Amino acid sequence: MSSLLPWLALSAGGAIAIQAGINARLGVELGSTMLGTGVAFAVACLVSLLVVVFQRAGMPSVDRLQAVPLYLWGGGIISAFGVGMFYFLIPRMGVGPMMSFALTGQIVLAVIASHFGWFDQPVKPMNLTRVMGLLILVAGVSLIYWEKT
Repeated sequence: MSSLLPWLALSAGGAIAIQAGINARLGVELGSTMLGTGVAFAVACLVSLLVVVFQRAGMPSVDRLQAVPLYLWGGGIISAFGVGMFYFLIPRMGVGPMMSFALTGQIVLAVIASHFGWFDQPVKPMNLTRVMGLLILVAGVSLIYWEKT
């Protein structure tokens, strides 16, 4: 199973690029980035709830819900901002540049979050190799989209 995980991760990344382009266009067609975002989230919510029903996962107890740290409920707000920005920026920048810059931002912040073990995730300390990789990533994306004016 572990050899399948990188392929699943790559396909998830590809799916995000495709859905971002589709949903950005939906926002253009509807005349509102946030309406497109809302429709996309509504459909995603429905599909997610259907999967939960078919998995027969059951609902958590009230005690379990109350035990969840308050800041974890804010992920939806961050998601709405991030996804809304994707749908706003893609028609202006194009899917390639937007995804490249967004992915770079994700990786930079992910490396920082991993270094500190934020959100009770495994700690992967920053080291010279990771810093060099980040610098090369940022330089590469910058070179790919460099435009002389």
